[in-house]
Order: sequence, then C-alpha cells, then structure tokens
Amino acid sequence: MGRKSAPKSVIRRLPVYLRILDNLLTNEVDIISSKELSDETGFTAEQIRKDLAFFGAFGTRGTGYNTSFLRDKILKIIGLDKQTNIIVVGAGHLGIALTRYNITKNPYVNVVAVFDVDPNIIGEKIIDVEVVPISKIKEIAVKHSVKVALLTVPSEQAQIAADEIVKSGITVIFNFSLSKLRVPDNVYVHNADLSIELQSLIYYATSK
Repeated sequence: MGRKSAPKSVIRRLPVYLRILDNLLTNEVDIISSKELSDETGFTAEQIRKDLAFFGAFGTRGTGYNTSFLRDKILKIIGLDKQTNIIVVGAGHLGIALTRYNITKNPYVNVVAVFDVDPNIIGEKIIDVEVVPISKIKEIAVKHSVKVALLTVPSEQAQIAADEIVKSGITVIFNFSLSKLRVPDNVYVHNADLSIELQSLIYYATSK
C-alpha cells in the first residue's frame, strides 16, 4: 500500500511513533519491539504492526524494529526527512508561543516568517524570525516554497487571512481560530479548537 492510501488515523499516529523513536535513539536504544512500542504509546502492538504495514515491512519477526532504520522510514513517509518551511499568520500571544516552540523544540520545521497587520509589531523579531506585513505572504511563500501556514489570528480576521494564504499557493492551513474557513478543495485545513479540548478534559476532572 502507498502513502496516499493510508487512512488519516494511521497518519496521525505516525508522529507519535516518531517521537518515541527520537527518545529511544537519544537513549541509545537500537532495537524496539511492537510490544515495547505499545507500552510507550498506548496503542496495541497489533495496531502498530498494521499501521507500519501500510508502508512496507520494517521489522524482523522475533526481533523487532531497528530504531534508527524505522525512524528514517517514518520521516520519509511523513515528509520530514527534509525540513519543512512554514509560516505563522498572527503575532499575538498564541502566534508568538507557537513560533518560539517550533524554532526551539521542533527540528522538523523551519519558521521563515511571522505575519501580522499591526504596524506596532511589524519589524520586531521572535527569536530570529521577523514579523512582516501580511501583504508579503505570497512573496515569501513563493521564495521559500512554503506549503504550510499556522493561522492564529482572531476569528473575525480569520477568513481574510485564509484568503491571503490561499492566494500565496499554500495548501495546508493549521487553523487555531474559532472560525470555519472556506477554502478551495485542494487546500487542507486542520482545525485546532483549544477551548473544546480543555472543556472535554474537564469531564475527567469532574466525573466520579
């Protein structure tokens, strides 16, 4: 089976496996079994084997997976074997926090610019990334072959910003606003509603 045929649920689990493998390599663990991966991730060993089988045979029965080899394969499957250039649209508190995190903690992406409309913060830098006018999205996206944008503007500005992102040729938007975006069919939007996530977690804090 190929990369495109894998279900979304499988694709969403691959970065979990990658994080575990990164930690294993840091601790110089050369071999990991599906059972041990199950213990680390909370997914069943059978589920892990099925997920990986979408892309090939990476392990040895009775031995397990070579952590370095499996990590390299997952990086290529996801498309993280090369750094991905991304932009952040919105230099508010959330935009700044996400920019700082991705610069310092996420080696798989490269934040090339942060965009905003506020003239008071344009020209400032978040670590070493400059805040530039939103009117320059297309110019910078084309120059750096950017395909992913993190959208962190207020809801009332989200669709306008999304339109500019789409015009620039970017095809993936990670939407942190509360607005439902209208985009062409070739643009993939992932919505992250932090308030809903928190409210759902409160169930576990209050249930008896």
